Amino acid sequence: MSAQPKEVKSTKAATASSIKSFVSGGFGGVAAVLVGHPFDLTKVRLQTAEPGVYKGALDVVKRTLAAEGPKGMYRGVLPPLAGVTPIFALSFWSYDLGKKIVYANTPNRTSQTLSTGELAFAGFFSAVPTTLVAAPVERVKVVLQTQGEGGKYNGSLDVLRGLYKEGGMRSIFRGTLATIARDGPGSAAYFVSYEKFKKMLTPEGSNPNELNIGAVVTAGGLAGVAMWSIAIPPDVIKSRLQSAPEGTYKGFIDCTLKTVRADGLKALFKGFGPAMARAFPANAATFLGVEASLKVMNSLF
Repeated sequence: MSAQPKEVKSTKAATASSIKSFVSGGFGGVAAVLVGHPFDLTKVRLQTAEPGVYKGALDVVKRTLAAEGPKGMYRGVLPPLAGVTPIFALSFWSYDLGKKIVYANTPNRTSQTLSTGELAFAGFFSAVPTTLVAAPVERVKVVLQTQGEGGKYNGSLDVLRGLYKEGGMRSIFRGTLATIARDGPGSAAYFVSYEKFKKMLTPEGSNPNELNIGAVVTAGGLAGVAMWSIAIPPDVIKSRLQSAPEGTYKGFIDCTLKTVRADGLKALFKGFGPAMARAFPANAATFLGVEASLKVMNSLF
C-alpha cells in the first residue's frame, strides 16, 4: 500500500523537474538573445564577408551603424527571439533528461554527484533534440543578418518561403550537421564548466543549488567562454553553409575544405573576437534567467 504513493510522488517530482527545466531554459534564452544579438550579428558578418571587406569587429559595427542605424545591430533578431524559447527550453530540458539517463543506467552508484564525463554526456545529449529547432532558426537568422538593408527578403516568413521554393525542406535545414558539430561538443563544455565553476564559486557552507547571483553570473559567463573557445570553427562553416547561394557547397566537409583552401586555417577562426565578447555577458544573462526563474517556480510548486 505504501509503495504506490511513493512511486506516484517520484513521478510527479520528475515531471515537475522537467517542466521547470523547460520553462527556465526559455527565460534564459530570451535574456541571452537580448544581450548577445549585436555581438552575434557582428560575428556572422565577419565570418561570411569576402576577405578584405571588413578590417575587424569594430569596423563591422561602425559600418552597420552608419548604413542601418542602431536597429541594424538587431537585424535578424526575430528568428532567434521567436525560436529561442523552444531552443533553450529544449536544451535545458534535454540536459536534465541526459542526467536522468545517467542515473537510470547507474542504479548502484555510491554518489549522486555526477562525474565530469557524465555531465559531458548530458551536455552533448542536450544538443541533439535542440538542433531540430536550432538549425532552421539559425538558417533564417543568418540569411537575414547577411543581406543588409534593402535585401532580398522582408522578414522571417519571407525567408522561409523563399528557401522552401529554392530547395524545399533540405534548404531550410541546411547546416544541420554543422550545427550539431558546433553544439554537441560546445554544450558538453558549456554545462560541465557551469556546474564546476558554480560549485567552485559558491561560498563555503552554502548550497550550490541556492541562488547566489555572483556565482551564477560568473559561472554562466565562464561557461559561455568555454563553449565558444571550441565552437568557432564549426560555427564558421555553419554560417558559410547557411548564407551561401544554392549549389555553392556540397555539404559540411566540402565547405570546410573550400574555406581552408581559399582563406587558410585562420578563416576557421573568423568572428572569434565578437564571439568571445558576446560569450560572457550573454551566457551570464542566460544562467541568471534560468536560475532566477527556477527559484520563483520552486517557491510556487
